[in-house]
Amino acid sequence: MKTVTTTKALQSEIYKLKEQGLSIGFVPTMGALHKGHLELMKTARTNNDIVVVSIFVNPTQFNNPNDLRNYPRTLEEDKMKCESVGVDIVFVPSVEEVYPTPDNRVFDFGNLDKVMEGEHRPGHFNGVAQVVSKLFSLVKPTRSYFGQKDFQQLAVIRALVHDFGIDVDIVACPTVREDDGLAMSSRNDLLSAKQRASAPLISKTLFAAQNFKAQKTVKEMITWVIKEINADSEMEVEYFDVSNAQTLQPITDWSDADEVVGCVAVQVGNVRLIDNVIFK
Repeated sequence: MKTVTTTKALQSEIYKLKEQGLSIGFVPTMGALHKGHLELMKTARTNNDIVVVSIFVNPTQFNNPNDLRNYPRTLEEDKMKCESVGVDIVFVPSVEEVYPTPDNRVFDFGNLDKVMEGEHRPGHFNGVAQVVSKLFSLVKPTRSYFGQKDFQQLAVIRALVHDFGIDVDIVACPTVREDDGLAMSSRNDLLSAKQRASAPLISKTLFAAQNFKAQKTVKEMITWVIKEINADSEMEVEYFDVSNAQTLQPITDWSDADEVVGCVAVQVGNVRLIDNVIFK
């Protein structure tokens, strides 16, 4: 496995691979890797000749300086995990390497990025689009892999690829969960023991909501989910939105969309967790 830290070195490696006609699977990450990330890499390993992983905590997608400062960084462990699943190249750039000059690009995804995370984290998805578009231009992947836990991010990246004609297949992979149902996240490591014990209530409530769909209106479902999670004193729901799974716009009736997604963000102490569930 090769570790490269500069865009020049990465482009040199990619050029040689493209000259050989090899397919490249790409997994962009911010490090603090867990089993969810490794599943993305394993899938990329199965479907491509070469697997490239980036590890870069992107400052432009954080609207909270404390969140950026506290984001876990475990580079040496991350590299060992990458090697264990057969990654070929790990790209670990500095901020200055990715942004030699300020990136002032502003992306317009219509209403797709204005709701849920976009409403509560202004500028977040613009930062995601900035870094992902830069990484795609450097890696030139055949396929790129993203987890469905970040449901809205996946939708925004698909829109980015479509709107700008980027030649890459976006592959969505199922959310990977702990044995108790908690969606795997780099932020889980920041939870106290008490908070970690409470956190599985998030997924438990979402799964229960799937079963109650026929018994509740959309408005009743939103109220119920928020009440259930907030009943635990360790947690406070920031939002629970029930939306069209394609447009991410809120619905008022279950018949408003063929596929409906329920997305939640929860503050668990100082740690912010997200999850989602599909209502068929």
